[in-house]
Amino acid sequence: MAKILVAEDERDIRELINFTLTFAGHEVHQAPNGAEAITMAQDIIPDLIMMDVRMPKMTGYEACREMKTIDSIKEIPVVFLSAKGQDEEISTGLEAGAIDYILKPFAPDELTQRITDILQKIGVS
Repeated sequence: MAKILVAEDERDIRELINFTLTFAGHEVHQAPNGAEAITMAQDIIPDLIMMDVRMPKMTGYEACREMKTIDSIKEIPVVFLSAKGQDEEISTGLEAGAIDYILKPFAPDELTQRITDILQKIGVS
């Protein structure tokens, strides 16, 4: 399955995502903020990066923009996670370089299906 980096500052949500995606067979790595996600992404080269929009130290938008300037990780697809689903938020995320946007809260089975769909779309099984 896929190697997925999850950047989420809320530990409970991060653990829920970790449990859900690990149970689905993926290898999950966790970062508590955008700055650490950039460093970890360069170390592990994941197949997919899931990032919360609002995080301390560096927002998901800032981290995504930074990642897209680093040759070794700029092609890794980014999916944003956010409780805010306004069109402006979504378009900001897509402009920052994300390929998709998942709204919180989500059911674990819904998350698994969305990630499966996204991975199939990008050619990772």
